[in-house]
Amino acid sequence: MQVRNSSSQFGIVSIVVHWLVAFTVFGLFGLGYYMAGLSYYDEWYRLAPDIHRSLGILLFLVVLFRVVWRLANPAPEPLPTHTRWEVMSAHIAHMLLYILLFVAMVSGYLISTADGSSISVFNWFEVPSVTGQVKGMEDIAGDIHYWSTWAIVILAGLHALAAIKHHILDKDNTLRRMLGAKG
Repeated sequence: MQVRNSSSQFGIVSIVVHWLVAFTVFGLFGLGYYMAGLSYYDEWYRLAPDIHRSLGILLFLVVLFRVVWRLANPAPEPLPTHTRWEVMSAHIAHMLLYILLFVAMVSGYLISTADGSSISVFNWFEVPSVTGQVKGMEDIAGDIHYWSTWAIVILAGLHALAAIKHHILDKDNTLRRMLGAKG
């Protein structure tokens, strides 16, 4: 399998990064949803947020890489069987997913650093606060984070359903291309 995308096929880098981001986003969403129900006395009360923040920072770096890779390495051409509205809606959905991912990650960062503290990423390195202490920022950022993550999960679910529709109903290579299979 080729490293870079071709005009008809995704390369291994695009495929691996796509699935890494997808699984990480859903994992972080599940962890965040679980964390919201923890009590102060639960043993995961302190550990889960540290894991969530660390994975969120690493995801930010991966998504930045993905954007740079995508700019330097365009996606394959749409399949000839795709209608104009399918191509346009896929393009819009991808752009919205990128925007929402950055909104969710930046708002998550702002929640955690609103008190001026840095974020420790698995004790490997620290990401400092760029805002210092800002009273009430964690509440505003929290609302933005909450709604943007729900929007990501819903839009990603629709994205997955569209891929399944192409695979099962249209019987085209849309999903196979992102799985690295030849059509």
